[in-house]
Amino acid sequence: MTLRLGSFVEALGGELHGDASLLIEGLAPLESAQPGQMSFLNQPRFLKQLATSQASCVIVSPQFQQQARARGACIITDQPYLYYARVTQLWKKHLPAAAGPLIHPSAVIDPQARIHPSARIGALCVVEAGARIGADTELKSRVTLGERCVVGERCIIHPGVVIGADGFGFAPNAGAWEKIEQLGAVRIGNDVEIGANTCIDRGALQDTVIEDGVKLDNLIQIAHNVHIGQHTAMAGCSGVAGSAIIGAHCTVGGSGNVLGHLTLADGVHISAGSMVMRSIGKPGLYTGIFPIDDNAHWEKNAASLKQLASLRERLRALEAKLATTQNSN
Repeated sequence: MTLRLGSFVEALGGELHGDASLLIEGLAPLESAQPGQMSFLNQPRFLKQLATSQASCVIVSPQFQQQARARGACIITDQPYLYYARVTQLWKKHLPAAAGPLIHPSAVIDPQARIHPSARIGALCVVEAGARIGADTELKSRVTLGERCVVGERCIIHPGVVIGADGFGFAPNAGAWEKIEQLGAVRIGNDVEIGANTCIDRGALQDTVIEDGVKLDNLIQIAHNVHIGQHTAMAGCSGVAGSAIIGAHCTVGGSGNVLGHLTLADGVHISAGSMVMRSIGKPGLYTGIFPIDDNAHWEKNAASLKQLASLRERLRALEAKLATTQNSN
């Protein structure tokens, strides 16, 4: 497939410098792009790669237009990474449409499920009684959508996702565990994307809720009664324990975890590998990671950490004694 270079600017805007009739045959990273391909420059640290790239056209910000124009065709835009994202969307629209029926013959769909005629259900999917799937939503292969769970419009659910398994609820009983039936469901809004093998548990009484525009990576665990606000994004292997509330426009880095019954305000960003152990009421970037070190040093530091509470009390006592001495003088 090829697209005329000028067609990108006609569809997406931007300022083109170069031959609009040039044919683009594909998209590629800056360092590996070949003639006939388009790439982008988003960060100054990759500026050296711009000079040596063989890409036929590069998307850049006005900051780097002089360097980009010196090497060849370019598209100038204020947000190169966003422009690149829209280029990928435009490219995909021109690819041949997926062949085959909208609902794969191997899918198992309960007669009481409600599926919009434009939705696509992949191979070996299971859609249980009372589940609902909105317009233009796609379930890739092996997705399970539990009973009474709802997925909105224009969602993409990747292979192996399980929506609506029982939440982890058990009451102790004489040294054993008594199951707490999970009577809620899962409600997923519009324009949500859920990565492969992610699990979203149904609520115990109320529903687990994923609001519009949320993006979840692969291998994420969302426990029962969690509520995730609009346009929040979570990277792979992160997890949220039961009844936690995460606000809108938040991010959680890879392997980040949020303990149960906590609340994160809108605009909270959690660094990769962090453990959130308290509610956060103010937007910002938060990190809770014990730095990696060689084991001998790590053990010494860990031993010191155990003494912090007693050291704090000793420091307070010394400060109080010093204050008393100063006041008496």
